[in-house]
Amino acid sequence: MGTVVVLLLLAAGVGFAVRSMIRDKKSGKSLQCGGDCSHCSGHCH
Repeated sequence: MGTVVVLLLLAAGVGFAVRSMIRDKKSGKSLQCGGDCSHCSGHCH
């Protein structure tokens, strides 16, 4: 029973992380750059 609870908590955490990444992608944020070209050597789009 404990294994199932831990598995559900882990799945929920991964789900929230993926959801956050999708929201950031849709709002134009980037994992590599963050919108500040001075920090990524001008590779921003």
